[in-house]
Amino acid sequence: MGLFDNLFGDKSTSNRELSKQEAFAGILLGASACDGHISDEEVQSLFTTTERMKLYENMVPAKWNSMMDSLVKILKKEGPTGLVDRCARALPEGLADTAFANACDMVLADGVVEDEEKEFLDHLQKALGIDGDTALTIVEVMITKNKG
Repeated sequence: MGLFDNLFGDKSTSNRELSKQEAFAGILLGASACDGHISDEEVQSLFTTTERMKLYENMVPAKWNSMMDSLVKILKKEGPTGLVDRCARALPEGLADTAFANACDMVLADGVVEDEEKEFLDHLQKALGIDGDTALTIVEVMITKNKG
């Protein structure tokens, strides 16, 4: 901890438990950022993915924006893997495979998988507790989905 962390640190995101909505969106944000940048298309994909989920059906735009601001602060402070580690602990039961599939979709959408993206997906699989066979099946389906 640095000298000024107590004075200037963001206590709203530092140690608090993430909501289930933050957990899922944070995993997608981490997937978007794992190659070092977040494109406009990735932001739109994150929004489109979450917009159609029951998990977000009662979330008003102001709450969405506030949630994303908090997640971006965590991302900047802890990096993509730190963010997904926190999110994995708060993810609702039964959504690990869904989160992994959507994260894979985001990573694989451009048809190029960089080394840091491969490392991120390996880390995410472990953080979410997804077995190797299931993870491989999900990745294969997402590769097929994003061909062409």
